[in-house]
Amino acid sequence: MEKFHFIGIKGAGMSALAQVLHDLGHEVRGSDIDKEVFTEFQLRDKGIEILPFDADNIVEGYTYIAGNAFKDDHIEIKKALDMGYKVVRYHKYLADFMKGFTSIAVTGAHGKTSTTGLLSHVMNGDVETTFLIGDGTGFGIKESSYFTFESCEYKRHFLSYHPDYAIITNIDFDHPDYFKDLDDVVDAFDEMASQAGKAVIAYGGDGNISRIDVDVPLYTYGIEGDYDIVASNIRFAEGGTQFDVTIGDEYRDTFKIPMFGDHHVLNSLSVIAVCYLESLNMENIKSAFLTFGGVKRRFSETYINEMVIVDDYAHHPKEIRATLETARKKYPEREIVSVFQPHTFSRTEKFLNEFAEALNGSDKTYIVDIFGSARESAGNLSSADLVELIPDATVLNDDDISLLNNHPEAVIIFMGAGDIQKYEKRFTELLS
Repeated sequence: MEKFHFIGIKGAGMSALAQVLHDLGHEVRGSDIDKEVFTEFQLRDKGIEILPFDADNIVEGYTYIAGNAFKDDHIEIKKALDMGYKVVRYHKYLADFMKGFTSIAVTGAHGKTSTTGLLSHVMNGDVETTFLIGDGTGFGIKESSYFTFESCEYKRHFLSYHPDYAIITNIDFDHPDYFKDLDDVVDAFDEMASQAGKAVIAYGGDGNISRIDVDVPLYTYGIEGDYDIVASNIRFAEGGTQFDVTIGDEYRDTFKIPMFGDHHVLNSLSVIAVCYLESLNMENIKSAFLTFGGVKRRFSETYINEMVIVDDYAHHPKEIRATLETARKKYPEREIVSVFQPHTFSRTEKFLNEFAEALNGSDKTYIVDIFGSARESAGNLSSADLVELIPDATVLNDDDISLLNNHPEAVIIFMGAGDIQKYEKRFTELLS
């Protein structure tokens, strides 16, 4: 048993890794801001101590795992370094941790968390698999030989990893505060893919995938096309979606998933590809798909007063379109209302027109104030600039939350990567 202290334990990856190490029998605690964050609830459920940031937390005997959001001058990191204690950055520790497993990294501009959650659940239907998901969920199994984890491209952190398999859900320009342009993003993914030891599994419908050059086998997946793993004959079934799977021109089986939307079919194909390449029991895999309950903040639904309240992490135009597609297919007869919080000024400015086009797929759109994040406190525009581009859109302030009562029996989707949940909480309290 080792002793670990996580500096910034409420971070999504940090929370998940802390849970993994706790489950594996280590002594784990951490520190963070006092503000309540959705990632902390599973930590508390497992009895993992969460302390306020304080230099007095730094004592002898711990390995200190530091979140990437904090610089070396942070009060706890600085003291640990000054005292000569072992301090390891999150992505560096994770890179060493995975060496003891057959590892599967899930990366991509969009869909990482949903795919990692699905992969982790489905594989555990046949083989014991330790996992780390970017929604703050982690689980360590002492006897497991597999490890699935979400691998983030931001600041090229995923280049620390050398997994056996790499799933690439897509390649798209995001994080304009770091990447220069799409070519810069593609270069990062190409370098990451070259570090996979056994194979790369990638969405073949993304034109940027053709720019990936690797020495290991690269398997493409997609819907109705010239791919290595293909979904066809997609149809709605009771409570979900059903489709046929062909691998290498040979029909393999028919799968059913309890989700709606083409992006969920694509995510499932990447999972099937890994299970096929590792020769897992496909009957067990098929059964595991049926019991997948989703991941936190990805079309998470609550039913109140005949309304469907949805919490979703979508913060990029393509993610918004995917979320709205799911809503339309699952609730074709209901009004779809979006309550969107733009995340970071740089992303909002870069994709302003694309956000407007995506949100125009709602029947009604409300926009709340831009969430600045720790990296950006101000910018050159406001939510009103986005509202002007969307027909019949409205700026929604804290005092206006009752406006949402004008949509009885609607699907009201609270979308964003900041603190959009505070608006959702206020509205659900109002309904209650």
